[in-house]
Amino acid sequence: MKTLRPYGARLLVALLLTLAAYNASASSGSDAGTTWTLRVPGFNDLSSVTYGNGLFVAVGGSHSSSTIYTSPDGLNWTEQPSPTREWLKSVTYGDSLFVAVGFSGTILTSRDGMRWTERASGTSNNLFGVTYGDGLFVAVGNNGTILTSWDGVSWTKRASGTSDLLFGVTYGNGTFVAVGLLGTILTSPDGVRWTERTPGSGLFFDVTYGHGTFVAVGTNGMILTSPDGVRWTERASPTRDWLYGVAYGNGTFVAVSYFGAILTSP
Repeated sequence: MKTLRPYGARLLVALLLTLAAYNASASSGSDAGTTWTLRVPGFNDLSSVTYGNGLFVAVGGSHSSSTIYTSPDGLNWTEQPSPTREWLKSVTYGDSLFVAVGFSGTILTSRDGMRWTERASGTSNNLFGVTYGDGLFVAVGNNGTILTSWDGVSWTKRASGTSDLLFGVTYGNGTFVAVGLLGTILTSPDGVRWTERTPGSGLFFDVTYGHGTFVAVGTNGMILTSPDGVRWTERASPTRDWLYGVAYGNGTFVAVSYFGAILTSP
């Protein structure tokens, strides 16, 4: 059976470049994002990247180690010590706090991206996604696991209504949206009460929000959009590659695939 590696190294590179281009857009004008440069290849498998308080933070690892890198500019990167050996799969920033999640229910927090503290999650399920919205951190993972926290330190299990693996979660327009295995899509107005929406087919690996629109991506080039997380429309995709990541910035959606394809849409 093919090993699924959502949020792989290709995704990290694409998102780093996207964020770097977005960060530079104020000075480079409308041409920002048209020229791309590969930075610091050769890291361990990296899974996710975020930006906050003037710092990029990237996380990843393997089945026996975790990796954390930081950069002030997206160009020069420094490896930081990690308090865990668990594989880190996702990182976000909110309320002046970086939060990273990973295998075996691992949750780490940091104020500066350099000194990290492991927090009790209350679960041993692998965690694959984390986001921040409306003052709340939300993490998702195996067996329909959903955890919420107001401060990143104390976490509470929430009933998701599904046992499907959840890969991605985002927040926008007053709504949390989580996506995962078997086309699962869940929505919540508060991170506590979750409703399963009409599922798609295949697997959803990631979801984002921007320009008044949720965008979910997955297997065989699948792209769905929604204005509210409830009503979803499948869009024509120029690829059959599995799309593992999607992000929004500077007026553009960017989706990336396992085989290195990069798709863009306004």
